[in-house]
Amino acid sequence: MAFTLRKKDTTPDPALALKVLDTLRDPVVLLNQDDSIAFANLEAEYFFSSSRSQLAKTRIHDFVPFSSPLLALIEQVREHESPVNEYRLDLSSPRLGSERIVDVHVTPVSDDPGAMVIVFRERSMAEKFDRQMTHRGAARSVTGLASMLGHEIKNPLSGIRGAAQLLETVVGDEDRALTGLIREETDRIVSLVDRMEVFSDERPIEREAVNIHVVLDRVHKIAVSGFARDIEFQKFYDPSLPLVLGNKDQLIQVFLNLVKNASEACENRENPQIRLRTAFRPGVRLSIPGANERVALPLEFSVEDNGAGVPEDIQMHMFDPFITTKPNGSGLGLALVAKIVGDHGGVIECDSQPNRTVFRILMPAAPRAAVANVESPAGDEQP
Repeated sequence: MAFTLRKKDTTPDPALALKVLDTLRDPVVLLNQDDSIAFANLEAEYFFSSSRSQLAKTRIHDFVPFSSPLLALIEQVREHESPVNEYRLDLSSPRLGSERIVDVHVTPVSDDPGAMVIVFRERSMAEKFDRQMTHRGAARSVTGLASMLGHEIKNPLSGIRGAAQLLETVVGDEDRALTGLIREETDRIVSLVDRMEVFSDERPIEREAVNIHVVLDRVHKIAVSGFARDIEFQKFYDPSLPLVLGNKDQLIQVFLNLVKNASEACENRENPQIRLRTAFRPGVRLSIPGANERVALPLEFSVEDNGAGVPEDIQMHMFDPFITTKPNGSGLGLALVAKIVGDHGGVIECDSQPNRTVFRILMPAAPRAAVANVESPAGDEQP
């Protein structure tokens, strides 16, 4: 009996190719011969702050100045018909924002003369992780400071407050206002020290498998019923996302801080918006203290707002303690967020420019053994 081997169909599936490109963390665009944008993946939409349909109506020249080194790089590839890598290319422009330093890979399309694919990489992942180690070092510094303050400041403050209370019983009405001021200020300092003592808590975190969408739904309900009642929320959730290994209460605190900051950044904006996103981003691994192997961080959660953005002079230090732009802020909110995320074995990063600030958190997934009886999200509608 004779058998005939059928040749496997190798025709590419455009829909599958699109899915693959949309999983990439790097923006990818396809240029036509006239430098018009023929295709952009999902990350490119975020990078250019435009939808695919809008990008299809533009040329790459619309996003960078005529003197941009990117345009010269494109011409070089078109002339020599060979791929080129360029590192730390400055793409700063009014449309892309300031300090947009990227690595760029440009390669020609073999069967379409003049066309090319451009891959952008916004800073290396190593740089982001280096910054994370800096944030964690700053958190350790404030840990030591908190321990010292708890012993050396809170005890004398208790004596000062007690003396002020005794004085109130013997002074006149005019001086009683001063003793009241002493009590209020000592209470305020004690409250600040109490917040700092959170950093000195080195007890192991009780972690379990957590549905991050349940956490985000809880934060959303708290926000819309209080400080963010006038802000439009948009949710872009990946329903197939694995569970995260974490402490639910601490994760609620993390996202509540981020959403509150986002709502304050949106104050006085015409159409204030906050976007909550979850996504699966494979390929990211990090070496962390106490782990023998590099830990995978495939889960990405982000809080995005259309506020004024973070001032450039504090962007590099925004997770350090006591760094704040608020008149009455303590500068401990984001430092605490960075500590909690770090304690969970994750990293947090911020990309900010006017009208778009994104806080991204990368965290490990829960092992299969921990996944049982996990709460489901409330079922809020998604756009």
